Amino acid sequence: MFGKVRETPQNELTPFHPRSPYGAAKVYGHHITVNYRESYGLFAVSGILFNHESPRRGLEFVTRKITDAVARIKLGLESELRLGNLDSQRDWGFAGDYVRAMHLMLQQDQADDYVIATGETHSVREFLELAFGHAGLRWQDHVVVDERFLRPADVAVLVGDAGKARRVLGWEPTVSFPELVAMMVESDLRAVSSTAASAAAS
Repeated sequence: MFGKVRETPQNELTPFHPRSPYGAAKVYGHHITVNYRESYGLFAVSGILFNHESPRRGLEFVTRKITDAVARIKLGLESELRLGNLDSQRDWGFAGDYVRAMHLMLQQDQADDYVIATGETHSVREFLELAFGHAGLRWQDHVVVDERFLRPADVAVLVGDAGKARRVLGWEPTVSFPELVAMMVESDLRAVSSTAASAAAS
């Protein structure tokens, strides 16, 4: 939604400048929610959620693509991971914390909009360092930068200011970035190991 950011960090008053069809659609969803709330008095809340990750994240997302690859490489099923821009920086948090924030938004007397974020920014390279390191591997031995995965209108840095959520909702993230990465790697190690064992037994 914020895309080509006008200020850092981004809060509820930061202008939107989406850089993808997905981002543009989310901005529409936000504005139509505000429009119905203001026009018809609906209790309609818009949560502006920065990247929220968990072991349930789809494999098409870079975080889960990394942790799944780490598990496969650790278990000897693969040897290489191809990625795009390793310098992209994002504000990654734990999805469970963000669901708790959504619930808190809906318990308020007054409907409003809230940025939900950790306030920390980390690069894809940092994610690789932690994920491969957790499995006792060096990411440099396995990761290949592939131009096919570079985005035509990439967003370099995103980081949110969740000060309003902290003040009004009493919300705080509880899972740190290293804990999140470790959680996802451990989950994929179990999943890939289980799948491989089932395949070997059949």
